[in-house]
Amino acid sequence: MRASHADRERAVDVLKAGFAEGRLPQHEYEQRIGRAYQAQTHGELQMLVVDLPQGPVPQAQFAPPPAVPQTFMPAPPQVPTNGTATGALICGILTMATGGLTGIPAVILGHKARAEIRRSGERGDGQALAGLVLGWLSIGGWAFFLLLMMLAVLSRA
Repeated sequence: MRASHADRERAVDVLKAGFAEGRLPQHEYEQRIGRAYQAQTHGELQMLVVDLPQGPVPQAQFAPPPAVPQTFMPAPPQVPTNGTATGALICGILTMATGGLTGIPAVILGHKARAEIRRSGERGDGQALAGLVLGWLSIGGWAFFLLLMMLAVLSRA
């Protein structure tokens, strides 16, 4: 819900009281005041005064506010990308430059990477799948080429 001027002023009053009671240091008080006047929603105002005795608006009935603002929460851990999937993608891309020689390693690494990803929960399934597709296209292209060569030899005989 968007905040009104009156809501911003109530939040500033709470901040002033918190500063006067010694709950906020000078630099934090000034920083929060600036953010209060720029706030667009009740949620933004509530985050500024949630750790003080009173807030500008009552708590939401269905969504309790976080105890700590998201800004101060640690970043969620990054899920690593599977190295075998990256290898499959690189081999798949290199099939064009190597004349298809890396097609078979791309397929092997792609299948291995997808099994590892399902087991470990790592990222990289798209890379493994792209490596598989490029590898199989390379193998299929060579099979088609060899089939055409055999048909050409048999047609001459």
